[in-house]
Amino acid sequence: METKVFDQKGKEAGKVKLPEAVFNVAWNPTLVHEVVIAMQSNAREGNAHTKDRSEVRGGGKKPWRQKGTGRARHGSRRSPIWVGGGVSHGPRNEKDYSKKLNKKVKAKALASTLSKKLEDKEIVLVDALTFKVPKTTEAKTSVMAIAKGSGNESLATKSKNAALVVLPDRDENTEKSFRNFGNIEIVMAKDVNPVQLLTYKYVVLVNPANTLSVLENRVA
Repeated sequence: METKVFDQKGKEAGKVKLPEAVFNVAWNPTLVHEVVIAMQSNAREGNAHTKDRSEVRGGGKKPWRQKGTGRARHGSRRSPIWVGGGVSHGPRNEKDYSKKLNKKVKAKALASTLSKKLEDKEIVLVDALTFKVPKTTEAKTSVMAIAKGSGNESLATKSKNAALVVLPDRDENTEKSFRNFGNIEIVMAKDVNPVQLLTYKYVVLVNPANTLSVLENRVA
């Protein structure tokens, strides 16, 4: 499989052969759904926490004597039926939401998602995306040029989740140039996952020679 590669100005800069192990894998929605749910669960912290009757303050003294007052008997102000008392069956932060994910399953889900993106013509390859200094205006110009040149105009016009830019290595100038873009995210090829790929409409692979090599090693 071969596909076009564009330069930073949106002009065609050649073609590159795509590894079949990454981009020729059958779409498996069940597997991808399983991986996405597991990854989202693993990212869940479970911060909500309520105190039960053993954790709230007070309650050391019996509110009133057992008999003779005409009122219902009570032994502690910590009781859940009292204002300021403990909470019954409330959320607790001890709960573990994590799910185990097999390494081969994650790799197959990544390849399946990338293959689906390629099939839907939502992957754009760019030979380089470099800036001498962090410059948002230059980044915007490059995105508009690449969108127009590749025929994916919505890459530049979509207001939310437009593109996931995948870099082979860290590039501080590029990362800072796109930092103010609310619809574009920068990620390293070694870290990209199915959740990110499915969140964004387009996937822009920068420096295909190195980026594809990293991706191929990850699904091997």
